[in-house]
This record gives sequence, structure tokens and C-alpha cells, in this order.
Amino acid sequence: MRMHKHAALPCLAALILPAAAFSQDGSDESVRPAPRLPDGTLNLGPVPGETGHWDTGRGGALMENNVELDGFFLVDPSDVDRVAPFKPWSRELFLARQANLGLHDPHPRCSGNGGPRTFDTPYGIDFVQDAGRQRILILVGWSRRWREIHMDGRPHPDLETYTPTFFGHSVGRWEDDTLVIDTVGFNEQFWFTRKPMGMVHTESLHLVERISRPEYHTLRYEVTVDDPAAYTRPWTASWELPWSEYEIVEYLCNENNRDPAHFVGPQ
Repeated sequence: MRMHKHAALPCLAALILPAAAFSQDGSDESVRPAPRLPDGTLNLGPVPGETGHWDTGRGGALMENNVELDGFFLVDPSDVDRVAPFKPWSRELFLARQANLGLHDPHPRCSGNGGPRTFDTPYGIDFVQDAGRQRILILVGWSRRWREIHMDGRPHPDLETYTPTFFGHSVGRWEDDTLVIDTVGFNEQFWFTRKPMGMVHTESLHLVERISRPEYHTLRYEVTVDDPAAYTRPWTASWELPWSEYEIVEYLCNENNRDPAHFVGPQ
């Protein structure tokens, strides 16, 4: 069979055109690199002249293994032991919270959301890297709160005299381009995760969070949970957040509560 001399051109174009999106070193030129501050430190926020924040409404589930959620919040009881290394009492409490659909979750009552839930609650977050005062603030869109990470090398306070708080006491450091945050001193007045509903913690909770920005539009969040009172060993979960080019909107939960339907569980 005689082939038309132009018949092979579309196939050849298909091989050539995608390569145009890559540089000579093989990197994807369509991916915008993560920005940096004047001193070379990774910038976790928008660049000057632009706006934006991290869309926490698309956060991930705080689970050690990939377990399918039923209806966004609920875990099949047969998969509970794959979620996290619960102790018997914390496993029982987690299942009870699942069974009543979060009846006693403080979040709908405008409580503070510490730990991983900061990265999994609607209305977004933003970072303010305050080099002058050697700290980083995480601005929380939900209820307009903020969390302070001390970057000046200070130690944690004596927990015997420290009053536990919703966000705990956080100290941070940079490991190359990864922000490592070490936090202790949490109270038990909040549920520290939104997905799956009802994860358990105690005042023994110790978190190590690792935050990086592999490219402009992606924030990677990884957390290691160490709570010897609730779990048999430390465990780790992670997810990614997308960048939104819009500013965080003002939302004050106490004056505009949009979650009253979760004040009660099933009747």
C-alpha cells in the first residue's frame, strides 16, 4: 500500500510538540517555581504585587493509611485500625464520635482548631514571615485567628507550669527549603482533625509538622503525631494544598456561624 507523503506528519508532531514545554534539562517550564524572599528563604506566601492564600477547603485526611471515607467524614469500622495506631480507649472514643456524627465537635461552636485541623478547615490560611521579630504567623481564615511559630531558637516552656492552649507552643526551624515546626502544650478543648471526624488527642500531644512548597501553586503538609496517651506509637500523615489567587475573605464564626446543622447529631 502506498502511503501519502504527509500521513506521518501528525504523529511526528505529537512527538515533537510536548517536548517544547520542557527545558533542555528536562524540567517542565510551565510549572512556576516557588518564590523566595530577598535573603533567599523560601516564601510561603504571595509575591509582592500579587495576592493569594492556601485553599484549606481541599485539605486531606489525617490518617496513616489511605482509607476510603464514607460521606467525607466517616471510616468503615473494619478499617479503623488502619487509620492510626489507637490505644483501646482512644479507638472506642473515636468510634463513638463517628457513630453520633460529631455531636460534640467544638468546631461548629466556633472553637479554635489547632494542629492539623488548621490545614483542613475552610476559609484558607496564609503565612507572614516576620524576619524582624524572628517568627512566622499562620493566619487562619476561619474565625480570623493566627498561630505563632517562634524562629529565634527558644526552647519550649516547662509544661508543668505552662497553661495548655488551642494552638500550643510552636518553635520552628528551616531544614533546607522545609519549615519544620515542633509543637507541644495543647489543650483538649478541640478535635484536632476534620477528616476523619473525631480523631483523639490528649495534653500529651506532640506534633512535628513539615511544610514545603515544591512549586508556586502547591503546599505540601506532613505531620507526625506523637501522643503516647492516645496512640501506641508515633505516626505520620500528609497531603497537599492548592494555591488560590484570591485574598482570604473576612469570616467571623461567632457572628456568622454557617455550621449550626452540626450542633446536634442523629436524633
